[in-house]
Amino acid sequence: MKSTTRAQLSVMMFLQFFIWGAWFVTLGTFLGTNLQANGLEIANVFSTQSWGAIIAPFIIGLIADRFFNAERILAVLHLAGAVLMYMMFNAENVAVFYPYVFIYMVLYMPTLALVNSVSFRQMKNPEKEFSFIRVFGTLGWIIAGLIISLLDWDNSNAETGALKNTFMMAAIASAALGLFSFTLPKTPPVKNAEGNKSFTQIIGLDALSLLKDKNFLTFFIASVLICIPLAFYYQNANPFLTAVGLENPTAKMAIGQGSELLFLLLIPFLFKRFGFKNTILIGMLAWAVRYLLFAYGNAGELSFMLIIGIALHGICYDFFFVSGQIYTDAKAGEKYKSSAQGLITLATYGVGMLIGFWVAGFVTEHYKTASPADSFWQNVWLVPAGIAAVVCFLFSVIFRNDKKTATNA
Repeated sequence: MKSTTRAQLSVMMFLQFFIWGAWFVTLGTFLGTNLQANGLEIANVFSTQSWGAIIAPFIIGLIADRFFNAERILAVLHLAGAVLMYMMFNAENVAVFYPYVFIYMVLYMPTLALVNSVSFRQMKNPEKEFSFIRVFGTLGWIIAGLIISLLDWDNSNAETGALKNTFMMAAIASAALGLFSFTLPKTPPVKNAEGNKSFTQIIGLDALSLLKDKNFLTFFIASVLICIPLAFYYQNANPFLTAVGLENPTAKMAIGQGSELLFLLLIPFLFKRFGFKNTILIGMLAWAVRYLLFAYGNAGELSFMLIIGIALHGICYDFFFVSGQIYTDAKAGEKYKSSAQGLITLATYGVGMLIGFWVAGFVTEHYKTASPADSFWQNVWLVPAGIAAVVCFLFSVIFRNDKKTATNA
């Protein structure tokens, strides 16, 4: 790959995830503080991510893969996203905010696949080259969080309404990426059988036959269920850290992305040494431990518990989701390789997190009135801790390593 192309793809990936990290991390805090949204209204807004994930395959599979260059679609979607971000910046209540964020998520989620498509098409050896491009995406997310805390938009003593500035920052970055995308290497539709996938292949339904395998079915159900605790983190972590008075909460949450990079490097070693089952069990257990740390930690002498809980993000996310992608690839074989990954993505980021956001919203709203103020957050975090522990236990009992898993481990 040419150095200029590598630089272009790195900038693209940086901006792609800078945009997401610029507003999504603090969204829960913004909705509750600036728009006075209740728990269920916040859940409704967060669920737009899941609807976007469900609709994204249709946009990419039925439109992008067939008719238009990927970089041009990427440009148009981000330019439209910049306008929607500006509208969210000006929204004065949840009723006005919701339609904009819904449309935005429907447009943004397909771009996650588009940036990968543009990248892979320029690579001769994606297995070795892609990680060095993708790392700039995580760096972009981290930088966005650092800027928010550096400008003091996220602290409880910050100027009233300051968090709305995150949407303006995201709008500027989105406009920049939209314009920059027109300069990216041309990535036309693939004119072969892979570019003419059937409707069932596009949304992964032809991989449903894999669910006849008891182990894969167990993993599939566990993947959906573990997304409920994951949704609690996305929806409540920043409001929680802000409410308890942790200094620069958004910057500290970037520790989670840093740990994600570290533990990502350990997955091949652990997968080969301990196998899929044990690796994924560590990931599930980490979710329970993380929420227990949140439940009993504080911003004072026990602030280290909150920091450790944030730092566990690498284990929570990588050990389950990345290991799961490796396992799915091994079980699916060549026939269902891409469809199986699509099915798992649809089940987790789509259905699983959709359920999770609503459960998190209901639990949060319930404990606002059903528990004393000083134990509110403790009660909220004990729920996902319990769910993660139950899923971990059931998976350990029901799932059995087989030859194919062991061979690929």
